[in-house]
Amino acid sequence: QVQLMESGGGSVQAGGSLRLSCVASGVTYIRRCLAWFRQAPGKEREGVADINDLGNSRYADSVKGRFTITRDNANRMLYLQLNSLKPEDTGVYYCAALAPRGRCHILSPDLFGYWGQGTQVTVSS
Repeated sequence: QVQLMESGGGSVQAGGSLRLSCVASGVTYIRRCLAWFRQAPGKEREGVADINDLGNSRYADSVKGRFTITRDNANRMLYLQLNSLKPEDTGVYYCAALAPRGRCHILSPDLFGYWGQGTQVTVSS
């Protein structure tokens, strides 16, 4: 069975930092590629970053240099460090696991078959 659960969201002023965590439980294959997505009210869900089993990662241009995605395979954990936060980073952040036939580093929501419930990140100016 597969379960993903995020934590660590909150409210922060612009320029501040947060660290999001996600536990990804289930058979090993669903953790071959894990990702973070976010969604603001009235907007489409967008990819933030992903990471494969080798630790290779990819970031959306809007967060490069500010966010860092990491994973801890032994503890089934996925993390996202959010630094230099901007109001435009506000939204619900989701962790996700790639579907069986999917290819990593595309960052399309359609390729991810497993999702957490989301955690709210609010950045004020």
